[in-house]
Amino acid sequence: PPNPPGFALFAFAVNIPLLWVLAISIVIGFLMVIVFRYASDQKAIGRAKDRLKAHLLAVRLFQDQLPVVMRAYGKILRGTGSYLRLAFTPFLIAILPITFLIVQLDRYFGWMPLQPAQTFLVEARVEDPAALNQASLQLPPELSSSAPAVHVPEEKEVVWRVVAGRAGNYNIQITAAGQTVSKQVVVAHGLARVSPVRLKGNFWERIFTSGEPALADNCPVQSIAINYAPREISFAWTEWNWIVLFFVVSLVAGFIFKSALGIQV
Repeated sequence: PPNPPGFALFAFAVNIPLLWVLAISIVIGFLMVIVFRYASDQKAIGRAKDRLKAHLLAVRLFQDQLPVVMRAYGKILRGTGSYLRLAFTPFLIAILPITFLIVQLDRYFGWMPLQPAQTFLVEARVEDPAALNQASLQLPPELSSSAPAVHVPEEKEVVWRVVAGRAGNYNIQITAAGQTVSKQVVVAHGLARVSPVRLKGNFWERIFTSGEPALADNCPVQSIAINYAPREISFAWTEWNWIVLFFVVSLVAGFIFKSALGIQV
């Protein structure tokens, strides 16, 4: 039977994350090639690659002459080292901003926001087990608790089950040992900036996993987490983590642009 009206628009909306990832990957692939072109010694890279090809050819032509083959392998190793040295600087220039970009994009593509009427968990970990039974959760009117809190003493953790109301960005509050801290909760259709956890300390973990300010050093709560679902992107009959798809598409795009622009990589 024919698809109902609006089906194409619905399919397009569902695939917006895929379209964004593909577009960003292609642009980054192009920019990486351009950066490599202007940050590298193209003539030296060309000479290094030509020498490697010559040594590989020598291995094939003189494979019955062991001394010649061994010398060729030694030159291949030295030539590979020279090539990697020439490629390292532009690679470093490109990889640092790309890492920062991936961290920021993961806030949007790494996790799916909650949907209206969806049930989710709020998990809080405290410093002092004595504060566990005193921990309480305060919710805005758009969110509601659907079960009593569950305490996990061995993990110093308390878990609440909550139901999302209508779409929006909300702040929940947790009180423990006389202090109150907040955590953002995102209920939305489509793409939205999501932070699955708020942490105290743990600088590098916060950089890569949290999009919210750190909890205060004297805060009795170590972390507050929301169990957002990881996002999987459907592409080429496969479910992809967006970062894997990003690297695959950007590398393919980079090689295509490299060949089209005649750039030595």
